[in-house]
This record gives sequence, C-alpha cells and structure tokens, in this order.
Amino acid sequence: MGATAIVEEMGLLREAGRAFLAFVRVECGLSPNTADAYARDLRDLDDDLALGGVASIAEITPRHLAGHIAALSSRKKMASSSVARHLATMRMFFRWMFANGRIDANPTEWLERPTQWQRLPGVISPANMRALLDAPQPAGDGSDAHCPLWLRDRAILEFMYACGLRASEVGALRVNDLHGTLGVITVTGKGDKQRLVPFGRPAQESLEAYLEDCRPSLARPDGRDKGRMFLSRTGRPLERVAVWQIVKRNAKAAGLDDIYPHLLRHTFATHLLTGGADLRVVQELLGHSKISTTQIYTRVDQPRLKEIHQKFHPRP
Repeated sequence: MGATAIVEEMGLLREAGRAFLAFVRVECGLSPNTADAYARDLRDLDDDLALGGVASIAEITPRHLAGHIAALSSRKKMASSSVARHLATMRMFFRWMFANGRIDANPTEWLERPTQWQRLPGVISPANMRALLDAPQPAGDGSDAHCPLWLRDRAILEFMYACGLRASEVGALRVNDLHGTLGVITVTGKGDKQRLVPFGRPAQESLEAYLEDCRPSLARPDGRDKGRMFLSRTGRPLERVAVWQIVKRNAKAAGLDDIYPHLLRHTFATHLLTGGADLRVVQELLGHSKISTTQIYTRVDQPRLKEIHQKFHPRP
C-alpha cells in the first residue's frame, strides 16, 4: 500500500498528512519507500490519538505523544529502533506543522529519545551461504526449459552476497549498470546515491547465464521491463517483495531457517571484515554515509576477535 492510500485511512491527521507527504516527496526528494514509512508512522499516531479522544490537532500535547511512544513499546511490542524511527517521523511532521503556522507550538520539542539497544545483525555461515547459493536448480520435470527462472534466482542470490545489495537495490538494477569488463556494477541506493561495487567470478558467471538464457525469454517488446536487470515472469521489473520471496523460497529449499534478504547484506559485510577488509572500504561498498553504521559489523565475529587478540597481544 502506497503513502497516498495510507493517508486516506487517517482521520484527524488526514489533511495535514497529505500536505506533509507532498512536502517530503517533492521538496525533500525522499524516496517512495521513505514516504511510505512516514505515512505508516503517522497512521499509527492517528489511531492512538483517536483512541485518546483527541478531536483536533490543536489539542495534541506532549503527553499524548509520549503515550503513543509508550504504546508502541508496550502494546505493539516494537523494538527500540522502530520506536526511535516513529519519534523521528513525529519530530519532522510537527516541526513542519509549526514552521508552516498550522500549530502554535511544537509538542515534540521536549520529548526524549528512547534508548536504542544495538542489536547485532545475524550472519550466515560460509557453509550455509554456499548451500543457499546452490539452492536454485532446474525443475526435474523440464517444465522450466523455455524460461529457466532458476538462473535468475541464482544470479540474484550471488549478487546480493557478492555486492551486499538491499532487496530494493536488486529491483532497481539496470542492464546498463553492469560493467562486465571491469567487474563492477553501479548500484543506486537510498536517496538515489550511486556507488560502484566490484563482484567476483561466480557472480559474473551466474549473471551471464541469466542474461543469455533467461532474460531474453522474459523481456517483452513493449518495453515494460524499463531496462531493469531482473524481471518477473510477466517481463516487469522485480519488486522488493518478489526478491524477498525468492530468498525465502530458496532458503527453504536449502533447509535454512530465518533467512531474509537483508541478512545476505549483513553476511557480505561480516565476511569481508573477517577476511581482513578495511572498515572504510566496507563502508563504501555498503553505501553507508556514516562509519558508525558500518562499525556494528566489527562486533559480530567475537570468536575471531578473541582469536586475533590472543594471537597478537603481548599479554594474551
């Protein structure tokens, strides 16, 4: 459901929500995914304000907003990082309302930021990663001979692991983004920021097989593919949900549980750092604007850190 449809479900905040989302899309240039997240956060707030009997925006107080934050933690069992994101949405929304004269005071001014616990990302072991990459296989009955989608799935999994791609970045890849002779690909990430990411021979070979033996049978002459790299059965660009389904389906085939697209990105970063990669290089490859975002991966491989410390410290 897009941001516009989500806003139409609101009551008290509907009109202001429409104007605010137009502002963040047009003037701030935020991505549709970010606008959708803002819309969902505002809908949650709108629901709690209705439960609290708030009849107008002018009646909203810091107490109402604090109660909403508490409800997100207690009633909806949201993680502190998700609660913090809701708070950031409210701060931006009410700051915009105040700046545009829609309210006389900003009720978020005195709200405290909830404590954010750093949750370490999960990591797939090298053996399980190989099993996942090998999971896409031809259908035993030959039904996929004309359109071998397993080649597409394998290329997607290889590139997500080889390049640390987000699910949305997979769908956004274009054929022209590939620089095969250089062994790099142009990735468009959050905020339309682009980065060049190198990839290895396994990823290159799987992609070449897909482009030669699968994609031509998926593409349609009407241009519905929009030049995108990975296509659906109907020849349209893959959506983020479809990438999620591909990962989950092949993880099940490999006998793996709790595997999701972003876990491949975590694994990419952790395996690089474990192998000795520089933290700044991994930051560039992931497209992180802040080094602090990348540093969380240095905390994942604790046994490796202990091994290095005991091996090289003068007093192990």
